[in-house]
Amino acid sequence: MLHRLDGILAEMRRRREAMAALGWSAIAAYVGIYTLALVRFFFPRVLFEPSNVFRAGYPSEFTVGTVDTKYQKSQRVWIVREPDGFYALLAKCTHLGCTPVWKEAENKFKCPCHGSGFTKEGINYEGPAPRPLERCKITLADDGQLQVDKSIVFRQDKGEWEKPGAVLKA
Repeated sequence: MLHRLDGILAEMRRRREAMAALGWSAIAAYVGIYTLALVRFFFPRVLFEPSNVFRAGYPSEFTVGTVDTKYQKSQRVWIVREPDGFYALLAKCTHLGCTPVWKEAENKFKCPCHGSGFTKEGINYEGPAPRPLERCKITLADDGQLQVDKSIVFRQDKGEWEKPGAVLKA
């Protein structure tokens, strides 16, 4: 009988040790995960966006009287060449920020979402857009290429289209 009692006590001790090991493992896992989260906190995620300044090519590459849509998808900008110079329109509808489409046959920008229409100059004339498109700063870089800076915009309703950088004289 004593031998049987020793066996029962040994079994209980083994179970108790297994449960203690499981409990300590859970605590160690919690502390480990908490420590990783704390360390991760000091290295925040950062969204690296491409530069707002880009080179669009040489002036001779653009035809007078046309809208160049080469940078519509990659930079969200149109470059318009007029007889007296260049300007860069931000391809962002002033209604809700959709990307309008240049309709060559109709000679206008048309927003596919809500129907806003803009002239080649960027003036709104149909649809719900409350104001004209914004122009980006356009200059000549040191190497002679057109340089567009999307971080500097000019609004027509604030009279900024006449400021230096809104139009590049040819």
